[in-house]
Amino acid sequence: MADSLLGPSISFTFTLTFTRHLLFEKRKIRPRCSSRKSLTKSMSAATHCRCFSNPTHTQPSLLVFSGGTAFNGVVEELKNITTRVAHVLPVSDDGGSTAEIVRVLGGPAVGDIRSRCLRLSDESTPEALAVRRLLGHRLPLHPQQAKSEWYNIVEGEHSLWKGVSKPYRETIRAFLSYFQNEILRRPNESFCFSNGSIGNFFFAGARVFFQSLDAAIFLFSRVSDIPSESQVLPVISTNDRLTLGCELGDGTVIRGQNEISHPTNGSMEPVKKERSAVPALPSRIKRVFYMSSEGSNLLHEVFPTANSAVLDQLNAVDCIIYAMGSLFTSICPSLVSPYQFWSKIHFSMFMSILMFHALLFFYDNIDHLF
Repeated sequence: MADSLLGPSISFTFTLTFTRHLLFEKRKIRPRCSSRKSLTKSMSAATHCRCFSNPTHTQPSLLVFSGGTAFNGVVEELKNITTRVAHVLPVSDDGGSTAEIVRVLGGPAVGDIRSRCLRLSDESTPEALAVRRLLGHRLPLHPQQAKSEWYNIVEGEHSLWKGVSKPYRETIRAFLSYFQNEILRRPNESFCFSNGSIGNFFFAGARVFFQSLDAAIFLFSRVSDIPSESQVLPVISTNDRLTLGCELGDGTVIRGQNEISHPTNGSMEPVKKERSAVPALPSRIKRVFYMSSEGSNLLHEVFPTANSAVLDQLNAVDCIIYAMGSLFTSICPSLVSPYQFWSKIHFSMFMSILMFHALLFFYDNIDHLF
């Protein structure tokens, strides 16, 4: 789920302190403390140094593998260090508002990508904030109330449009209307708007219109005014539905991200490994893979091609980061084609990745698979 939990401050502090150490160690900038205020101050000083990948830039370039939720709390502060970040996200989420869109319209899951785009969006003007509020809005849980509010938004009469200029209004409304028309074209499928994300609906409308996930990301990035140096990349660039699966040690096959991963109640209580409200899997996870979403054999394994833009970034950045997130449903979906990825990485970068593995384990919710 893309918006439920941002992660505790200890994870945030460790992540940025560790990132700062690795990025600027050769620049002789010594960390002095790990508080957020001092971290931002020292990072602003660090940006006056030259990055390794391109001496003409003063900001380091990063490639971040993460989930759609856990790393979101770091994104806001990371912008104070560098905007030259490529965020790689999975497109196999099958929960929440995303699940309903995929059920009716098909295609890849857009919730995690939309969530990251919003975190990167501009907040410098009243209109930018108004656009962010609109695209970040969720409809009520009650189905009829949600449907009524949705129609109010599509018709341009909702108070959320206040502060949004006509060019932005007409652009956003056009793709919301297109999304609505696509739903109406499927009379055999009753769409539930409960807790629906306006940003997800806009994103889905753009993807179906352009028949391209990359084009939808480009449009969303421009509408939300993401820094031009920042990229949000699906690990697999596809216009088809992707389903995540896993095989357990006892041979059991589980289909769907929600069935693999753990639900969360959004609490921030300390982790207690001796107890968990999430039932344990019958056996440990042996491997994660993608499964067929069409045809009669839904347990058939498929091998989608990795996004070429991600492969290009692997050798172009100063550092690769494995950020916080559910290991098997947020990080592993980006690594199921190991040859395609690892054959692109120089040995020096591989060493950086080994060091960054520590970041995987500073997310205070338990994956019930361990």
